[in-house]
Amino acid sequence: MTTTSLHELLDAHIAEGSLPGAVALVARGGRTEVAAAGTASLGGSTPMRRDSLFRIASITKPIVAAAAMTLVEDGLIAPADPVAAWLPELAAPLVVRTPRSPVDDVVSAVRPITLLDLLTFRAGYGFPSDFSLPAVAPLFAELKQGPPQPQAVLAPDAWMAALSRVPLLHQPGDGWLYNTCSDILGVLIARVADRPLPGYLAERLFEPLGMTDTGFAVEPAALDRFTSYYRAGADSGGDPVLVDAPDGQWSSPPAFPSGAGGLVSTVDDWAAFGRMLLAGGLNDGGHRVLAAESVRQMITDHLTPEQRAASGLFTEGQGWGFGGAVDVEVAAPWNVLGRYGWVGGTGTTAHVIPATGTVAVLLTQLEMAGPAAPRVMRDFWTYAAGF
Repeated sequence: MTTTSLHELLDAHIAEGSLPGAVALVARGGRTEVAAAGTASLGGSTPMRRDSLFRIASITKPIVAAAAMTLVEDGLIAPADPVAAWLPELAAPLVVRTPRSPVDDVVSAVRPITLLDLLTFRAGYGFPSDFSLPAVAPLFAELKQGPPQPQAVLAPDAWMAALSRVPLLHQPGDGWLYNTCSDILGVLIARVADRPLPGYLAERLFEPLGMTDTGFAVEPAALDRFTSYYRAGADSGGDPVLVDAPDGQWSSPPAFPSGAGGLVSTVDDWAAFGRMLLAGGLNDGGHRVLAAESVRQMITDHLTPEQRAASGLFTEGQGWGFGGAVDVEVAAPWNVLGRYGWVGGTGTTAHVIPATGTVAVLLTQLEMAGPAAPRVMRDFWTYAAGF
């Protein structure tokens, strides 16, 4: 799709009928373009606004990775440290003998799980390309991995107890698996910092970055800006199905603040986080939020070629940094070497492009149907790459 503006791009997809509304932001240097199009609910009359609130799902992951790096900078934990000192539930993990083995056919882990394993998604917990493997089922059934459902998840201590009964799918460090490591990382941050994750994120990231609309729940006074969340209908031509309304699961604090996908935010709030990464850890006022070396590690691919090939989720030239993907080859029109960021299953995407100083954020309300990015995201990425 060839478009001359962000608004034109969004309007074209909304006109197709499946996307109620969206907000997008692209910024590079002193130039910023923002578009809010459509409505906050399907068939509704409330127009989308620049400050509309969305469930951002997995673009929570880079934010939580950044919070973990503040603990490293404070000397409270190091990337090579075994996490069992704070997560005793993972002191003696078991590993299924082969990926297809039953959950009771296990061997001991050959080494401890480290912070670096969690940051790079190589701890042995998470989703492979084949969701039918026996060791994957408990992640959905007991740990409520998958599409975010904050009011259905156990509190952190009970969640970790349940996790301790689930075997690893591979030995620590051996391969990349999706999602679960960020939820474990959220629990780890809270225990190392000795305070709940929401408060720690607010103190170390949200307040210094001016991310006033980001959190794990929406305050009553802001519910009028909160969008509805949909899933595609069973029929290809049918209307999307409502998953969560503004007064639903995000209208009160969850027992388990999910580091993998629990945050609500706006395009400007995530863009503030992105600008900090591009500035080597400085906020807009020049205050240091992260060390430049922490940012460098976050936005660097840490996977081997074999791990990238085996991940099953990356088909377009991406590796993995801390909490987000990194473009390592130009495999599509939107790939830019070194681009860092990720997508969210609720229909969100956010990236930074260090080579050009670009931040690109797109928030929609329509759940992704699978790991393949929908066309609106691909069109947006192409637009941002040429901005």
